[in-house]
Amino acid sequence: MHRSLTSRSALALLFALTFAGGAAAQQAPAASAPAAPCGGDLSAFLQGVKADAVAAGASAAAADEALAGAEIDPKVLSRDRAQGVFKQTFLEFSQRTVSQARLDIGRQKMKQYADVFARAEQEFGVPPGVITAFWAMETDFGAVQGDFNTRNALVTLSHDCRRPELFRPQLIALIEMVEHGDLDPATNTGAWAGEIGQVQMLPRDIIAFGMDGDGDGHIRLKQSGPDAILTAAKFIQHLGFERGQPWLQEVTVPDNLPWEKSGLGGTMKAGEWFALGVKPRDGNTGFGDLEGDLVLPQGRMGPAFIAYPNFKIYLEWNKSFIYTTSAAYFATRLSGAPTYLKGAPEQGLASDQMKTLQIKLQSLGHDVGEIDGILGSGTRIAIQKEQQRLGIPADGWATPALLNAL
Repeated sequence: MHRSLTSRSALALLFALTFAGGAAAQQAPAASAPAAPCGGDLSAFLQGVKADAVAAGASAAAADEALAGAEIDPKVLSRDRAQGVFKQTFLEFSQRTVSQARLDIGRQKMKQYADVFARAEQEFGVPPGVITAFWAMETDFGAVQGDFNTRNALVTLSHDCRRPELFRPQLIALIEMVEHGDLDPATNTGAWAGEIGQVQMLPRDIIAFGMDGDGDGHIRLKQSGPDAILTAAKFIQHLGFERGQPWLQEVTVPDNLPWEKSGLGGTMKAGEWFALGVKPRDGNTGFGDLEGDLVLPQGRMGPAFIAYPNFKIYLEWNKSFIYTTSAAYFATRLSGAPTYLKGAPEQGLASDQMKTLQIKLQSLGHDVGEIDGILGSGTRIAIQKEQQRLGIPADGWATPALLNAL
């Protein structure tokens, strides 16, 4: 899950492999110094991978089976070089992804696999809605899992010298999956970056957190809904999800707040926001003692949420603020929350305007990261500081008025 790249390839990886879910978070150096770490003759490279896999405990036969017929896929390299840029607003992205059709299918899946979801919540403390929302956003419940040969994708990305340290351990883990009989290297397909199955996980995460949910003795996230559900639950628990606690709660906000204290990474508790007039739409103030960040995806005039500590698991899954907030909102909808109040957000900036703003913020001494036209966390923080300096409500939303003021 959090370690995935189809939706993630299309979404998360767009934000650079910093989120690298299963890859980066579970990453470790190869078991031994490889004979050919990247590039060069493919046969020699594969022999080095085989040696590493055997040193890590795999059988030579499994390595031979997994790597037989392996080849470089130029389409994988093309995808890796041409990752898009994610520039939709929260309202645009969430309304497209959290559709009524997906909600209906999600509720149907929760009913169909009620026993499996009950087991997942009992063993790992993760509610059905949280798992189902990721399932929907990653692969549309298994309908779109990717059509790249997984073995070839990982061979290609390991052999390529851009990020071999990221993908070579995944290739070795794939050999272990072949040895377990959980994957056919000749026919298994998935995302271009090597993620597999209905919740899109990389091989090392499948090895570490895979669960046999249907009792067939194998972990096959591509074919088995129960396997995917339980594996996702175990992985989400590993990311730090706390049983019985919320992750996101929609709120309404008064006209006057210390807006500079809004945003992720704040120091206030939910109850402190409630005391200032922030009101949960569901009326539940029972989690006031928990840390709570006031999240304003499109500024103080748009949708507003309290993000609780469990929201951090979404950021572990994917570093994109828009993706994570949408996924968390999706999970609340599947858990019974109503459609959010859209509000009337102030006009935002087009991509070229956002780049101009980032250049200006950078010239003022702020670290906004890459000048990419994306309203990321660094840019939001810089905006808040400038808004506060200018006497503008510091809600972190980039507007033409702010750009003109600067």
